[in-house]
Amino acid sequence: MKINELKDHFNEEIEIQGFVENIRDLQWVQFVIVRDKTGKVQITIEKSEEQNNEMVELVSSMTLESTVKIKGKVLESPKVKLNGMEVVPSQIEVTSCSLPELPLNIKDKDGAEIDTRLDYRFLDLRNEYNATIFKVQSEMVKVMREFLYSKDFMEIHTPKLIGAASESGSEVFEVKYFDRKAYLAQSPQFYKQMAMASGFERIFEVGPVYRAENSNTSRHTTEFTGFDLEFSYINSYEDVMDLEEELLTHMLRHIHETYGEQIKSTYGQDVIVPEGKFPRITLANLYVELEKRYGYKTDDVLDLTTEAERLAYKYAMEEYHSEFIFVTDYPSEKRAFYHMRKNGVPQGYDLIWRGVEITTGAQREHRYDVLVKQAEEKGLKKDVEFYLEFFKYGCPPHGGFGLGVDRLTMLLLGLPSLKESMFIFRGPNRLNP
Repeated sequence: MKINELKDHFNEEIEIQGFVENIRDLQWVQFVIVRDKTGKVQITIEKSEEQNNEMVELVSSMTLESTVKIKGKVLESPKVKLNGMEVVPSQIEVTSCSLPELPLNIKDKDGAEIDTRLDYRFLDLRNEYNATIFKVQSEMVKVMREFLYSKDFMEIHTPKLIGAASESGSEVFEVKYFDRKAYLAQSPQFYKQMAMASGFERIFEVGPVYRAENSNTSRHTTEFTGFDLEFSYINSYEDVMDLEEELLTHMLRHIHETYGEQIKSTYGQDVIVPEGKFPRITLANLYVELEKRYGYKTDDVLDLTTEAERLAYKYAMEEYHSEFIFVTDYPSEKRAFYHMRKNGVPQGYDLIWRGVEITTGAQREHRYDVLVKQAEEKGLKKDVEFYLEFFKYGCPPHGGFGLGVDRLTMLLLGLPSLKESMFIFRGPNRLNP
């Protein structure tokens, strides 16, 4: 039985299992706090009762963070501060024994440096603050999955070992694959589009993505979890923006209803559910606004700088009361070769949320002859020959986008970096645990 179910079983014999969080060994009584993923409960052992002698001796030698199995009766006890109940045990079994000295204080999430916490991530995640991150993340992904299933999407699983460097040929991990080279996939992009050529029409995938970026920032990692989708028979990239808008609004509404109060109390963040459409602005017009309003200028006007992303959020809040803003009309030299172009302008966008880019989306080029030409312009035709095959025999108009699950979590909860929002972080200097 889970601890959060005990309140429905007062005066009944129950069995629970969990970690030993605290022990108070007093003159006449012992108190043991046991924790599982659903909550905590107090175990009360009266030393004066002869039948408890064996349990008293066991608890006296017990170490914190050992795991136990406990049988006993759950009693309603208003005097007990922890949930107004206690378990009076008839049997305690130590199922695993922890070493007495822990390498970090589990109760104090800030009691150790982040690298120490990552070294002992399995202990760090026992802290309720950290564990809740992944409860929220799991719910977030579940809700987005369910939304897409309700829209007739199909979930697929694409290979992560590929024979050609994907997209640009840069920032990929090379691996030895028997007698030749292979690469870890930068994204499922090519295979999402293969699914469109296969007639699957609407697909999504949740899976690992690899980026060989030697970057040590709060928002970069060498491996992350991507939430990618692609769908056919669109009229323009506006259809892609509309779907992402609907997906994120649905997800945030559910998270607000399910975890909103807990996120506010634990992380100090409001879960704001968008109302209406996300504002949309061209890159050129955005830079005009940023200079006019905030005096911001940059030589890199062909892309969004980190500071421009931050100011774009400020602008969206001031002008539209929106945490989100779509930025469109990037120059072709800054977009992938497979983006459809109209009058030379790629038909895609970036989505900024809370000052950070969370998505690049687009209508894809589905016409074989145009796609070959655009690949040649980027010097990639040889590298992407297998991909170009997908478009030789007809392919419907389509588009899609990708979200980083870990980055979404970081922004949702206001965490300082991806190191906090990833179950196991991977970076240029971290390959363990």
